Amino acid sequence: MSLIEELTWRGMIHQIMPGTEELLNKEKVTGYLGTDPTADSLHVGNMASLMLLVHLQRHGHQPIALVGGATGMVGDPSGKSAERNLLTEEQLQHNIAGLKEDLKKVLDFDRAENPALLLNNHDWFKEMNVLDFLRDIGKNLTLNYMMAKDSVKTRIETGLSFTEFSYQLIQGYDFYYLWKNHNCKVQFGGSDQWGNITAGTELIRRMGQGEGWAVTCPLITKADGSKFGKSAGGAVWLNAEKTSPYKFYQYWLNASDEDAPAFIRKFTLLSKEEIEALDKEQEERPGVMQRKLAETVTTMIHGEEACQKAIASSQLLFKKDKNALLGLNAAEIEEIFEGVDTFDLKKESHGDQLSIIDFLSQETGILPSKSEARRSVQQNSISINLEKVGLDYEISASDILQEKYIFVQKGKKNKYLVVVS
Repeated sequence: MSLIEELTWRGMIHQIMPGTEELLNKEKVTGYLGTDPTADSLHVGNMASLMLLVHLQRHGHQPIALVGGATGMVGDPSGKSAERNLLTEEQLQHNIAGLKEDLKKVLDFDRAENPALLLNNHDWFKEMNVLDFLRDIGKNLTLNYMMAKDSVKTRIETGLSFTEFSYQLIQGYDFYYLWKNHNCKVQFGGSDQWGNITAGTELIRRMGQGEGWAVTCPLITKADGSKFGKSAGGAVWLNAEKTSPYKFYQYWLNASDEDAPAFIRKFTLLSKEEIEALDKEQEERPGVMQRKLAETVTTMIHGEEACQKAIASSQLLFKKDKNALLGLNAAEIEEIFEGVDTFDLKKESHGDQLSIIDFLSQETGILPSKSEARRSVQQNSISINLEKVGLDYEISASDILQEKYIFVQKGKKNKYLVVVS
């Protein structure tokens, strides 16, 4: 398949400028995607548009990953109901360094042919003064043209600063600059970026008497209406320090049966044949697609070793393998149970042994009352370190993992980690 055919099959095209497919089919093309450093890591929501660059490179074209050191100072109003908080120069530089590390996980900057380029738009804006900006760039787009953009129209009534209003000029100039200096002909982005991207094609036409093209991907939504890229603990980041490989793996593993087919097409490089085979296998073995999705994306972002560790940790709880649980060190316990509700237990508040009822209720507060604790134990729904316990069970030193932790489970879904101090 050609690049556009593959992106279409994967459901990754929302809008495409006429002539883009013909251009990509006839020559090697340089294309770019811009990312503003609003945080020090990318999250999985950024991956949808980033995968456009990954496929561009796989099909023999050259990708440019543009980090918005300049645009990050302004703030993009697209898809936002209120103005962003402006970042300090120190915050921006910290965030840019983090984004560069994430980009290197998915793009190849070292290959002999069509290596990815990493650029920062602050490099060409830092010497430009406001008069040059207004004279050389601002005069090329009319107020009517800029007001017609969705990113502006949706914010006019609630308020839009001139700073944000000028964002499309700045991003548009990025495209013009890359077209002029790097022969970059195509800009990629999410569907909310269409207005900013076409501002760039207009500047190329007016300032350079040339032509630029555009491709956007749909913004990802989940079948149940919840926001894609969010978990119970917040955003799912590509940085392992912000979202552990275990939690990252779990996010994809927990994809619904409705979402998994779309996710595996958009976020992996598995072939059409492999994915269609998984479609059939999923009907007979529900969950097989989610496991393949989680394994593939986690390996791509965090590497094979981290992925296998996440799989082993996941199976530990799923298979209720107490021996594996006992073999974990403190750091591994903290990683596996990151995001699980935690409760404290003070050693000095009780003797060497503690009844299971007191432990669950008054000593930790996992359950609100002794009566509810007793009822849960009687219903055989309480496990301590993966083993069911009865009313006569007493918590002792032998239950404390690595002299610090006790894992408690109520039913299948409610997991708690008690920290002993």
